[in-house]
Amino acid sequence: MSQRSERRGIHVDQSELLCKKGCGYYGNAAWQGLCSKCWREEYQRARQRQIQEDWALAEKLQREEEAAYVSSHSSSQTQPPQSHSQQSLATFSKFEEKKTNEKTRKVTTVKKFFSPSSRTAPKKVPPEKESEKEEKLQGRRESHGENLLRDLKGIFTQPWEMASPTEALVSRLRESHEGKTPSPSITRQSSIETDRVSRDFVEFLKTLQKLGRDIHKQSRGFIESMGNKKDLSAEELSECVQDFYQGMSDRLMNHFKGSSEKVDRVMDQVEKYIMTRLYKSVFCPETSDDEKKDLATQHRIRALHWVTIQMLCVPVDEEIPEVSDSVVKAITDIIEMDSKRVPRDKLACITSCSKHIFNAIRITKNEPASADDFLPTLIYIVLKANPPRLQSNIQYITRFCNPSRLMTGEDGYYFTNLCCAVAFIEKLDAQSLNLSPEDFERYMSGQASPRRQDDPAAWPQSGSCVNPALSQIHHNLKLLSNLEKRQQQVTEGAQNLQTELAEWQDSVAREVQEILQRYPLEIKPRASAIDAENVENDRLPPPLQPQVFAG
Repeated sequence: MSQRSERRGIHVDQSELLCKKGCGYYGNAAWQGLCSKCWREEYQRARQRQIQEDWALAEKLQREEEAAYVSSHSSSQTQPPQSHSQQSLATFSKFEEKKTNEKTRKVTTVKKFFSPSSRTAPKKVPPEKESEKEEKLQGRRESHGENLLRDLKGIFTQPWEMASPTEALVSRLRESHEGKTPSPSITRQSSIETDRVSRDFVEFLKTLQKLGRDIHKQSRGFIESMGNKKDLSAEELSECVQDFYQGMSDRLMNHFKGSSEKVDRVMDQVEKYIMTRLYKSVFCPETSDDEKKDLATQHRIRALHWVTIQMLCVPVDEEIPEVSDSVVKAITDIIEMDSKRVPRDKLACITSCSKHIFNAIRITKNEPASADDFLPTLIYIVLKANPPRLQSNIQYITRFCNPSRLMTGEDGYYFTNLCCAVAFIEKLDAQSLNLSPEDFERYMSGQASPRRQDDPAAWPQSGSCVNPALSQIHHNLKLLSNLEKRQQQVTEGAQNLQTELAEWQDSVAREVQEILQRYPLEIKPRASAIDAENVENDRLPPPLQPQVFAG
């Protein structure tokens, strides 16, 4: 990675993301900058060289041992004194024991490359435990046979003849309950997901007919063989899975006459089925140091909590609501990656996170985002999210994902950028942020926190020892102060509104009074009847009454 002096931020040439061999595919830091294809070729060559060296060393030790034995045997025959002979035999026995141990260790190393079963050679157990071991082995074989028959039955049985999902779920839960379940809730959830993936896989293979039966048989056999290789290293487990992917892909390519679209569709289902079943044994295995790397990365990101968006020159304005929503969604996606079990699903979370980042940059700049803008923003998202088990997830994708996804396409591009972001965070220094080494060390140790450029009083500035907890307290006090100011503004606004309403009521009353004074109300007497004033009304004839005549 390089940095421009005239512009703060991170700049990565796109050629640095490609394979160092120049094949055009995306490289990976875990593979020393090579793509999966070139890395496997280099790994195979290095392994062959190691095998040849081990064989040569084993033959050399064998010759030295034979020569020492012949020399010691001849010297013992030519020297008759018993005391001297015993001393020579004791010296030779020590020499022979040392050589034998070294030879055994080297030859065992050689055998590991040619005999996979030797890696899991059974340990010597007392005779009283042999029967118990055989019973457990027989139980596993019977369980495997029942699972195989159940899945094969699902392929050849019509949908209406199959048991309901509820019955299958109850049966699976009953089996898990009878066995050892250290964590019932987690085991139940993983069992439900495994059953669902198995049913989906069987339903998918039904459309392939005979080819589907072969794929199912090979997949189940591979899962069974991986169950006996728990003592292998993470690299050896990855090599086994990648060899299975390569062999399956070659057979599918021959069957579909080179149709890569159909091959990818089948391989996606195979990967989902296999990795869901093997997830517990291959994710962050005990033979690797993934957990140690996770803790180191998590502590590193926590120590960099003071890094601001201005230091990384991130072209994102979180004051815009749409941008803030995109940032929150990106953080959610990168955190959700740890909850997925299939490498392809983890890659989908990384791709979704990257698309939200591009959307936030586009809204902020009102123009399409560039690669120089994307990587600093991705680094900022990772620092803000601090995803759980980040290194384990990256290693899991690197080891067990279908290599074609990491070599090309948007998934491979975004994953390569994520690896670059993590590598940058691990090597982040004062020069990367345009800070002096003294300020960088003070910020990292928590003795001080950087001031915000837009608000000088936002962060406490102190020459004395200020730990991160105290800085967080000051930050919380600042938030409370802002809330108090906003509450005062709301209270003052409510009081002003109340005053304006009272004044408006008074003004309306005054206007009404003025109108009444200007135009006084005159109350006229009640109108009387027409002849009310006629005194002699008693002399008037009675009023005419309507009459009806019958015609």
